[in-house]
Amino acid sequence: MRSHARALPPAINPAPGTPRSDWGTLAKLLPYLWRYRWRVGVALSFLVAAKVANVGVPLLLKQLVDALSFKPGDPAAVLVVPAGLLLAYGGLRLCTSLFTELRELIFAKATEGTARSISLQVFRHLHALSLRFHLERQTGGMTRDIERGTRAVHSLISYSLYSIFPTLIEVGMVLTLLAVKFDAWFAWITIAALVLYIVFTITVTEWRTQFRRQMNELDSAAHSRAIDALINYETVKYFNNEDFEARRYDENLERLRRASLKSQSTLSLLNTGQQTIIAVALVAMLWRATMGVTEGRLTLGDLVMINAFMIQLYIPLSFLGVMYREIKQALTDLDKMFTLLESNREVDDAPGALPLRVSRGTVRFEHVDFAYDPSRPILHDLGFEIPAGKTVAVVGPSGAGKSTLARLLFRFYDVSAGAITIDGQDIRQVTQASLRQAIGIVPQDTVLFNDTVEYNIAYGRPGATRSEVEAAARAAHIHDFIKASSKGYDTMVGERGLKLSGGEKQRVAIARTLLKNPPILIFDEATSALDSSNERAIQAELRSVSQGKTALVIAHRLSTVVDAHEIVVLEAGRIVERGPHAELLARDGRYAEMWRLQQSGQES
Repeated sequence: MRSHARALPPAINPAPGTPRSDWGTLAKLLPYLWRYRWRVGVALSFLVAAKVANVGVPLLLKQLVDALSFKPGDPAAVLVVPAGLLLAYGGLRLCTSLFTELRELIFAKATEGTARSISLQVFRHLHALSLRFHLERQTGGMTRDIERGTRAVHSLISYSLYSIFPTLIEVGMVLTLLAVKFDAWFAWITIAALVLYIVFTITVTEWRTQFRRQMNELDSAAHSRAIDALINYETVKYFNNEDFEARRYDENLERLRRASLKSQSTLSLLNTGQQTIIAVALVAMLWRATMGVTEGRLTLGDLVMINAFMIQLYIPLSFLGVMYREIKQALTDLDKMFTLLESNREVDDAPGALPLRVSRGTVRFEHVDFAYDPSRPILHDLGFEIPAGKTVAVVGPSGAGKSTLARLLFRFYDVSAGAITIDGQDIRQVTQASLRQAIGIVPQDTVLFNDTVEYNIAYGRPGATRSEVEAAARAAHIHDFIKASSKGYDTMVGERGLKLSGGEKQRVAIARTLLKNPPILIFDEATSALDSSNERAIQAELRSVSQGKTALVIAHRLSTVVDAHEIVVLEAGRIVERGPHAELLARDGRYAEMWRLQQSGQES
């Protein structure tokens, strides 16, 4: 009786959904900062101290100016200069810088630690997502999202904690002083200017955020285009398409240029409006202060103090537009990274999943149906067993679903119906880590890391010694080739292993799997890139290492599977024949026909 698994989930949409609100993004960030709460508290205390010292500077400046009430040329003038006020003025200036640096020093660990935690969590989560997700994403754009998201953490903390929050504290202190020490008009002029400035800044920035977001999307598209073309360098060269790729890249750059110009023109509008508001407010404040001096209500020191307050206040405010825009952009970038973090795990460990226990290593495909796309089924009611310690080969034409078996066994995808079991345990009910630890694969398309030969072989078992790596290389018949190179095992293999030939990459992949030494092996066209002599030598080695292990051999060349305990012939996702090599030949069916075609091709 057939067992049915849950329906295949729909493909993950690679484009992020509707962005969450800014407050929602901040709420996602706060738990990461909460672990550094004591540092935040200390940093805020230094911040307040720095602002108190900063506000004290104009007050001392007023006292200093008012104290200089002497006639020019008076020989006693130098004695009138209050040395204490001068020293206090210099001390306050120093304290402002000192407290600011202490604040940044204390909070740097929180900033860097938060960025590191989020980036690492996203990196781990991306590796936990299904193969479907990665096939539908552009790696260049995704890495750009992570890079911008990491920068966004720094920007948010820098602009909010180091700029906006301190400015608000200073504005509050200055308004209180102006209202208490002078008449309320000074405070009302300042408040009116601030409100108008903030409303104008937020309104215009909200309007132009769409242009900045569009510019970022086009930037990611251009980056992805360039990365894709460079990764496929050889293909570009094979078809002489350098100009074609350059034109495609330039089309992206042109769209980015137009979006950047639109963004810059709206920025100029924003900056001009802000400076106009600031200029009008400064003129109004200084006019009222000047009138106060001429009428005797204010001293010259008061005028200097008010002017100093306004300069201190409006210099940071002049960057409010930039700060608000950067914060909005940082929130957008951070939201994109959080969206990646929240991407659905199509294949996830079941609640309470236990580690796989491999006692014998029997693998069963039980009435398996599967489709990458529900409208195009790949496997139909597939059922066969790989007995413990035996080798079963799966053969068939291209597109029959052979390599899909390896992906399902590794649980890159879940079956649409039926089940796959190892020693009676449904692989959906065990942890993915333990499942993949028990299986080793030599894939058809070997991709290596841009590192040394030793690193790539040792990747099968990180921490393996050089002697263990060399033993695996000898078994894969690649040790002599490695030693013959000038740097030996320290030879760099290049991006995706492009410095090695196809056969050399395949042998590195075989050595890597031999070093892992798992109880279950998968050979997916493992010798397809090798010449005949090397193929025979490695086939002998593979037979040797497969002794006592459960092995699934996926092959196109039938000569490589004649020694298998059973051969399964797939066609259009269905089993059409099965049995040992000699028995299948005797039946004179589909396998025998394929065998004759390949033999006649070899003879030709």
